[in-house]
Amino acid sequence: MAISDSLQATKNRIAAACASAGRPPQAVRLLVVSKTFPAYAVREAFEAGARAFGENYVQEGLTKVGELSDLRGQIEWHLIGPLQSNKTKPVAEQFDWVHSVDRLKIAQRLSEQRPAELAPLNVCLQVNISGEASKSGLLPDDVAALAREVATLPRLQLRGLMAVPEPGPEALAQHRAMAALFETLKQAGLALDTLSLGMSADLEDAIAAGSTMVRVGSAIFGARG
Repeated sequence: MAISDSLQATKNRIAAACASAGRPPQAVRLLVVSKTFPAYAVREAFEAGARAFGENYVQEGLTKVGELSDLRGQIEWHLIGPLQSNKTKPVAEQFDWVHSVDRLKIAQRLSEQRPAELAPLNVCLQVNISGEASKSGLLPDDVAALAREVATLPRLQLRGLMAVPEPGPEALAQHRAMAALFETLKQAGLALDTLSLGMSADLEDAIAAGSTMVRVGSAIFGARG
């Protein structure tokens, strides 16, 4: 299937999931996950109407930003993978969003290194909602304290939370737990608008729980090699 057809099919899935959940289709944004796929595939998805792209690996993402520099003002680049403190500077300079902030040190470095002439860097805190030892992210009980600190940093805009629930029967409960945590933070006075939750296999459950941004790659580009 052509990328344009797969992209439209994914948009149709999102619209149907929103309808089932009683939500307007514009309540959920699509982030096209382009990790491991070449720049020409990103360009094809862009030409089919995609505007926001997610990368897991800093260097791979920076390479694509450079290769697609002619689209720089039109593409929104999101880092969704782990970020080490020694790689924050190019991310602060080249990306528009970082979904994987889980330590104050990372947020502080991004804040200090974000160029003043650019809009504030949008950030989400990554939550390890499944408690898996192999996953990055904050434990739920630690999220509120870090959120309050990150919200005060200059050159950053705290937008919300991100998580990768564990596949399987526990996924829906974990989606709902993330949505509840998101609502708790908003009720505590944090101006959040983004719950980055749901991927190719589980976007319907994520949207039913309240996700505002789904991260979809393989359903658009095909299986990764």
